[in-house]
Order: sequence, then C-alpha cells, then structure tokens
Amino acid sequence: MTEEEASFGVDPVAWDVAERVAGQLLRRAEPVDQATLQRLEDDFAEATALAESLVAQATGLSSGSGPARSFVTDRGGWVRANVASFRRLLRPLGERLAAEPALARRALLPASRAAAGVEVGVLLAWMSGRVLGQYDLLPAQGSEPGDLVYYVGPNVAELERRHGFAPKEFRLWIALHEVTHRMQFTGVPWLRDHFLGLVERGTSLATFDGRVVLDALLRAASELRAGRNPLAEGGVVALLASSEQLATLREAQALMSLLEGHGDVVMSLAGESRIPGATRFAETLRRRRESATGVARLLQQVVGVEAKLRQYAQGEHFVEQVRAAGGDELLARVWSGPEMLPSLEEIRSPERWIARVGGVAAARA
Repeated sequence: MTEEEASFGVDPVAWDVAERVAGQLLRRAEPVDQATLQRLEDDFAEATALAESLVAQATGLSSGSGPARSFVTDRGGWVRANVASFRRLLRPLGERLAAEPALARRALLPASRAAAGVEVGVLLAWMSGRVLGQYDLLPAQGSEPGDLVYYVGPNVAELERRHGFAPKEFRLWIALHEVTHRMQFTGVPWLRDHFLGLVERGTSLATFDGRVVLDALLRAASELRAGRNPLAEGGVVALLASSEQLATLREAQALMSLLEGHGDVVMSLAGESRIPGATRFAETLRRRRESATGVARLLQQVVGVEAKLRQYAQGEHFVEQVRAAGGDELLARVWSGPEMLPSLEEIRSPERWIARVGGVAAARA
C-alpha cells in the first residue's frame, strides 16, 4: 500500500484522471488579467470581513474558529479544491474498501476507477463555470487549508461585465451568503459533525451490487410511465440510492434546504441597506439557472441541481414562515440540537415543525 493509500484508504475514483479531464476541458477558459485578479482579491477580503460582522448582527451567531479567510481562485483551482474535499469526505468508503478485499476487487478495477474519474472531471469542469462562491467546511488538515471561503474570480468578473453589476455591491452580496454558511458551521457547535456524520452514513451504505442499478432503472421506467421525471428528486444519486440511503439522503436534503434558505434570508436582511442592487442580482441569477436548455439542462438534472434549487426555495419559505410565526427566537431553536432540525416534510410544511417545536417548548416550560 502506498503512503497515499495509507492516508486515504482505497479510492473508488481515479482523482488524478478527474483533475486531468477537468483541466483539458478548461484549458481554453479565458484567464483573468492580473489587475482584475488583484481587485477581486482586495474586494473579497474586505467584503468577507464586512459580511462576517453583518451576518453576526443578523443571526446572533458568532464564529468559534476565528475570522473568515477569503480565497479568490480560478476554475481550475476550484476543481482542485473540490477534488481534495471529495477525497476527504469519501475517506470512510475508501477505508471500507481497503478492509474488504473481495468488495475492493469488484469496485476498484482500473477501468472502473478511470471511468469514474472521467465522469467526475466532466461534471466538475461544467460546475466550475457556474459557481460564484463556496464555503469549504472541512477544517485545515496537514497541507490542506480547509475552512476557506472560496470565490471563483473569472465567473464573478464575467457576470459583472455581462450584466453591468456594481462590483463592490455584487461581491458583498456573494460574500454575505457564503459567510452565513461559515457562521452556521462554526457558530453552531454540533452542526459540522452532524453534517459529516450524514455523509459518512451515506457512504457506509454504498453498494456495488449491479442489482441496485437494475432496480433503479426499473424505478425510473415506472416514474416515466407515470409522467414524472425520475431525476426530479435528487438526480442520479437519488435514483441509485437504496431505501436506507434514500432516508439518509432526505435527511441531508432537509438540512441543506434549511442552510441554503437561511443563507438567502440572512443575505437579504444583512444587506438590505447596503446592497441596492440585491433584488436585480437575485433575479438575474434565477433567470440564468432557469434558462438552461439542451445538454446544460440535462446536466442540471443529472447532478440534482434542479432538485436543489427547488429545495432551497422551500428552505427559504420555511425560514420566512418560522420567523413570521415566532420571530428569530423561534427560528433559533433549529440550532439547539439535531433533534430540532426539520425533516424534509417539515421543510415543505413549516407549520408541522412549528407545531412540533412549540409542543417541545411548552413541555419544557
């Protein structure tokens, strides 16, 4: 076993292939000139610090991990950062494969690993052209930085030029959303471990049995006959999930809906008096997502982007309804423990969570 395998277990994805494929697809991407890059770095450093103060005021949360660190990267850098994060997140699966030689032989054929690497590389290259910002929730480890707020400079600059956005406003608007995510994971002591536990649980249930694929295809055919899109609830991941994995996936979807919805609401509240163009920014990006056609639309469905967008809209509605019912005091209860997190059904019907949590509060009183 190599030193790398000892660190990560056995990888079911050839990550070096993923990086090479993504790099080839991105080789013609127009780089940002040095002057623009410097302005992006300066502006995002300033916007991130300001956003941290505004988010703390709007949420009452405070980071337990020191000041937020901003990092402006290009599309290739975003791909490399996500490959590193995916490898760390999938470590439990690699360790399981390393401990089960028979399973590893089926899953780790060179052709299978390379094919997975190609698929991941294509998807990451496509996604790298659409992402504006991202919070890396993994803590720093060894030479890997972790706990960074990433901004994809070329994508931000391109949107600003195309739509005539005011750069300072737009960059603060993006920073508010990403810094809110950092505040969630660093300001709620149990949340990071809970989220990573969901990821580990999902990967521990992974199967390499061809019957799972056959069952998924049969379910997809049944959905199509009923006039429904089999990718609508979460893309290929949900389609291929077992019943146990699907339950974990729904729990993760509910959490992500809450976090994204909360992020959007906080972004609006915290930037209300400072970002006059916020409504236009949001509407432009919404139209951009909904205008996808052809291959782009198919990719959005395959990776679950369309499902995520619906869930995030539901998450925003959930947060707004909870605040309308009991203000920030009621909303703060979602951060009091994992048992207070809403289920996916409660995200879609906020009154059910309000009734459940109200009952808990009454019992405690």
